[in-house]
Amino acid sequence: MEARLNLFGNTDAAKVVRHFSAAGKVASDLGLPAATQELVKIRASQINGCGFCTDMHTKDAAHAGESALRLNLVAAWREATVFTDAERAALELTEQGTRIADAAGGVTDEAWAYAAKHYDEDQLLALVSLIAVINAFNRLNVMVRQPAGDYQPGQFG
Repeated sequence: MEARLNLFGNTDAAKVVRHFSAAGKVASDLGLPAATQELVKIRASQINGCGFCTDMHTKDAAHAGESALRLNLVAAWREATVFTDAERAALELTEQGTRIADAAGGVTDEAWAYAAKHYDEDQLLALVSLIAVINAFNRLNVMVRQPAGDYQPGQFG
């Protein structure tokens, strides 16, 4: 499989990716646990069918010490006992924030309150921003059919 556009060899595409990455960096520096950040990125990428991002974030999470058990259960997090209440709140917010078009009214007050119970204002900002950024990356990669499978942990610095 070959990508429709070369996001890595095109100067203008590189600018777009750099801006997306800069927004993601701000979100990642707001005090949300690194493991939670990867779980959020993985779940949104699974929902959006982004193989490239799913490949990247599962490998990065494993490289950072995340267990195979937890990585294998992200898609079925509701039935899994391996996630904390805070992680479950983040995953719920991720699903509702990713599926805005499918849900009347977007994110429910209950999902927001559950997340707010576990995260402070900066961490909530991080969660919301991270969900928005990974959804943007997912859409970019899905539209250009960016191939998955060759990513190496830390490849993009």
